[in-house]
Amino acid sequence: MRIGIVNDMKAACEALRRVVDSMPDHELAWTAGDGVEAIAMARRDRPDLILMDLLMPHVNGVEATRQIMKGSPCAILVVTATVSGNISLVYDAMGHGALDAVDTPILGAAGEVSGATALVEKIRTIAKLIGASARPKPAAIGSHTSPPRLLVVGASTGGPKALSDLLTPLPHDWNVAVVIVQHVDVAFAPGLAKWLGDRTSRSVRVAEHGQTLQAGDVVVAGTNDHLIYSKQKTLEYTDEPRDVFFRPSVDVFFTSVAQHCARSGVGVLLTGMGKDGAAGLGKLRSRGWHTIAQDEASSVVWSMPKAGIDAGAACEVLAVERMPSSLIARLAE
Repeated sequence: MRIGIVNDMKAACEALRRVVDSMPDHELAWTAGDGVEAIAMARRDRPDLILMDLLMPHVNGVEATRQIMKGSPCAILVVTATVSGNISLVYDAMGHGALDAVDTPILGAAGEVSGATALVEKIRTIAKLIGASARPKPAAIGSHTSPPRLLVVGASTGGPKALSDLLTPLPHDWNVAVVIVQHVDVAFAPGLAKWLGDRTSRSVRVAEHGQTLQAGDVVVAGTNDHLIYSKQKTLEYTDEPRDVFFRPSVDVFFTSVAQHCARSGVGVLLTGMGKDGAAGLGKLRSRGWHTIAQDEASSVVWSMPKAGIDAGAACEVLAVERMPSSLIARLAE
């Protein structure tokens, strides 16, 4: 489990860091010195758990909790110098979504940490609650004699969470490569790949120009040019067509796959604003691919999958949590 620490006291941060380092299944994601920094860090790199102080300059822990739970929700444990002395603020933070509260361990003059037992137990309890007590290593990819089948996914608004929910249950050892086109600026693509890798316990990389896909690959489009699947069966980036608003475009990628990938796979259109991906999903379906669009209830913004459904491009309309079982049935050999 990846853990963020928010505290304006260096000694407290060090004590918390040592506690996290002492727990073998957990690692430090980042530290923040106040609520403003914590909100920004959580938005940029959402951890599994945040250890949140209450009394800090600029933005206190209650307001930071409120904003994080609104914009980048994750598990939050209030860790303050005295829970009993700040009980009103503790309840305020829990009202905004914090799960529990505990006193901050103390870093002694000789570097020893005292009072950490309660914190360790709370972290373990929360890890079990959110299902992140340990991050299993991905199983080794088996040897496959045939080229991998493709799972191609398009997403926009609300996509990162939906992608995480989609990828996590999928097998590691299967003859499938996953290619994702998420509407995201080039500056954020590496962070998205890392975030998805951390959340799903698998290797997720930015797609490289000229890359040949292998079984088990999970790659994300990583430039402001369009990603395409070429005649040479490689991934490439191109600035054409230039008049397409979304860059990278789901339609451009799906269309190239329909044109050049001889072996049928599965295309998925997830939550997002606009209509990008609907036409491309239809082309995949016309070439014998199984196509899935996310349903309205599980979408943050239903425009993209709805456009695909309205165009008759989707073989199935599913909640994102129901997609993995369908994908496994269609793609596992």
